Amino acid sequence: MSKSQSSARTPAPTQAAPVAAVDVSVESLTFEQAYSQLEAIVAQLEQGDLALDQMLDLHARGQKLADQCARQLDQAELKVTQIQD
Repeated sequence: MSKSQSSARTPAPTQAAPVAAVDVSVESLTFEQAYSQLEAIVAQLEQGDLALDQMLDLHARGQKLADQCARQLDQAELKVTQIQD
């Protein structure tokens, strides 16, 4: 088998599909789901290979996710405080 034949059978490296500004309500996500999506968005933005409009959409979604995570952490902290009192 020649080199060209063997390389033709080797699958090309795949990139993670861009996280789209999904219509899923941020408020319906668990903390873990929101945080995971936020991490994926940050990774994509750090790559810097997106069009400006895509970057802006991802940034807006990321901000909503970050706000939701902060709200959920605040709620958890309040519950812990109430339990301790």
